[in-house]
Amino acid sequence: MKSIVVSEIRKLLGGQIIIGKEDWEVQDAIYYKRHDHKRRNSLLFVNRTDPIDWKAIDQKGPSLVVTDKKEIDLPLLNKTTVLQVQSLVQSYWKFITYYRNLFDIPVVTITGTCGKTTTKDMIHHILSEDRVVHASVSSQNEPRRSFPYLMGIDEQTEAAIFEHGLGNSGNIAHQCMIYQPTIGIITNIGVHHLDGCVDIEGYRKAKSEIIDGVRKGGTLILNSNDENIQKLNKRHFEGKIVYFGTDRDSDFRAANIRYAEGGMAFTMYHQKKGYRVFIPGYGEHQVLNALSALAAVNEMGVNLHKAIRRLQSYKNMGRHLEFSKGVGGCTVIDDTWTNNPTSIEAALRVLDAIGKNKKVILILGDINRLGNFEQKYHQEIGSKIAQRNIHALLTIGKKARQIAKQASADGSNAIIRIYQDVNGVEEFLYPQLDEKTIVLIKGPMSSRSLIEFAERLKNGTLARE
Repeated sequence: MKSIVVSEIRKLLGGQIIIGKEDWEVQDAIYYKRHDHKRRNSLLFVNRTDPIDWKAIDQKGPSLVVTDKKEIDLPLLNKTTVLQVQSLVQSYWKFITYYRNLFDIPVVTITGTCGKTTTKDMIHHILSEDRVVHASVSSQNEPRRSFPYLMGIDEQTEAAIFEHGLGNSGNIAHQCMIYQPTIGIITNIGVHHLDGCVDIEGYRKAKSEIIDGVRKGGTLILNSNDENIQKLNKRHFEGKIVYFGTDRDSDFRAANIRYAEGGMAFTMYHQKKGYRVFIPGYGEHQVLNALSALAAVNEMGVNLHKAIRRLQSYKNMGRHLEFSKGVGGCTVIDDTWTNNPTSIEAALRVLDAIGKNKKVILILGDINRLGNFEQKYHQEIGSKIAQRNIHALLTIGKKARQIAKQASADGSNAIIRIYQDVNGVEEFLYPQLDEKTIVLIKGPMSSRSLIEFAERLKNGTLARE
């Protein structure tokens, strides 16, 4: 955070200092009870209904408490300044707007059912060679993290990149009010979080909040291949729209896409020029992630030849279609980072390409957050699997059993096993493993047992019970 003198904050927010000094500098800001108070020289926004541990705050001081509590019973404080304001909500947003406007830098925010973290990391990787970049951590994108992430921007920051987490409608709009992005990206819109958005229409509308959230005159980067994105209302967007995809009208278009050693190779066309691109990681979805990242850095003035060269050394996050040699020389594809219908379909398409003449085994866990559509989408995945040449399908969990039942009902030739948990999976799996076997493991990140099972399969500690 850029340091700000307390007296400047008082002038900005108004109100009255009821105790303490104002000639020191704030170096961090949090919303009390939502974020941990870890640092000295912190600004704490305290709601009038929140109980306050004044002793703990003072011990960590100097601290600036901004609150709209009407009656404050203060103990003896040595290192705490208290600024009493009329409205904490108004003060909070006034401070956010003030702080964000201190920095004239590109701020990229990304939403989508899949590919958010990968696209963010690709952009970060490209920019970091010669710029100071601030970014959200891993896929830790919950709305409550947005304010601390904004405070992570300081005088040295030359670009910032953040993911939008989505649990309910309004989440992205809220985050955009904090970040005020100059560039917004929608990677794709599939099916997820229907428990918080009611149905696919509500989910699509929630994703579209980024359109109004990008600053006036900013840039919106959209997937031209995605049918749900095509349905979004973009008529009132006051800025530039850039499309990426395989469609001939795309501003960043991929053609001649092929699987290469360790990743994907393709030709990218932009403004009638062709570029040869290689990106580590398998799948056409990876190509689309790369296109969106290249479109973003191009908007930030990075030479495309340099950006493409830098992408070659990009390293995918673990458990994102992570390939390893496992027990018996089998190929293990660990995709346990997240689980939704869109990412499962992407994984199946990768298997279509690399699984020919191989013994393919699917281990699939529950798909969460589908609300009233839970059975529908599990069954759809089962139908898609039934259309493929799969050696075995193992489902883990009560919800995932619908995948197995539908695959069987649709006439799948696969060996099908249904498990409540990972117990018993080894007994079936172990004899199947050899150099011609590919095992895809996919499940929700909340399933520690499935994640640990994947690790054992990768590191060779899986054994016959």
